[in-house]
Amino acid sequence: MPLNALYDLPAPAKLNLFLHVVGRRTDGYHLLQSVFTLIDWADTLHLERRTDGRLLRHDLGLALPPEDLCLKAARALQTESGCTLGADISITKEVPWGAGLGGGSSDAATVLIGLNRLWDLNWSSERLLALGERLGADVPFFIGGRTAFVEGIGERLTPVTMTPQHYAVLKPTAAIPTAGIFSSPLLTRDTAAAIVTGFLADAKALVQREVGGAESLAGFAGHNDLQRAAEALCPEVAEVGRWLQARFGNSRMTGSGSAVYARAGAGERPVATMHEGEWPEGWVGRMCRSLDAHPLAGWLG
Repeated sequence: MPLNALYDLPAPAKLNLFLHVVGRRTDGYHLLQSVFTLIDWADTLHLERRTDGRLLRHDLGLALPPEDLCLKAARALQTESGCTLGADISITKEVPWGAGLGGGSSDAATVLIGLNRLWDLNWSSERLLALGERLGADVPFFIGGRTAFVEGIGERLTPVTMTPQHYAVLKPTAAIPTAGIFSSPLLTRDTAAAIVTGFLADAKALVQREVGGAESLAGFAGHNDLQRAAEALCPEVAEVGRWLQARFGNSRMTGSGSAVYARAGAGERPVATMHEGEWPEGWVGRMCRSLDAHPLAGWLG
């Protein structure tokens, strides 16, 4: 019997544990190196099969733009596969937009993974990854489904092991247009590229010094090359960073912002924590845990 619906599909957010701009392609795209990790702050999607071929999105909370990445993903998969089925796509939005947390890309990846199952397409992960790359730089990571050293424009993924972590994540009121950051004269575009094996060895040594013998990547080596430009465009980013620094002793912007996070400890419980109401009105925050794998990773071969 064909599936008629898939409910409560998670679309987890990500953090950039560092983000280096190492060059630029002739077509204008910036070449990046980063480590992405999944966290348990997630949107929730519901997919219902349609036989008329129509693709409709229903916003169960915050209203999204009419032509968002979810619909683009569904349409691309429908076209590439030749599938005549459609879908109702319902979204409960929890991950804030304009935060550098990858919420829209994660939603699109969950749509691709879910519709691949709902429409009984049986595409491989490699085929979905290739389609995801055309939709957005972060989409392949969410389809890949594991903490990864990311290179190129986001399409080259090397899985890495990371000690489970707790993170305090805060987004200020403002969102930052990504285009403004990448056109800023303050953006560093020539950070020396790292070789993945060398980077992981350096990161492991850093972790061992910090936490005494941890055997895998905890993720606070490097820096975010976009942060200085983001703080110039949005001083609230620096304000959030100072707030987290005072409480947790560290802070870093994720992606192109405006969200900032702090590492709050490894193990079962965070060393330090925070609660809603402690930060200024208008900010959005959450204590998060890193995820070893995407909750839907087992759906792809």
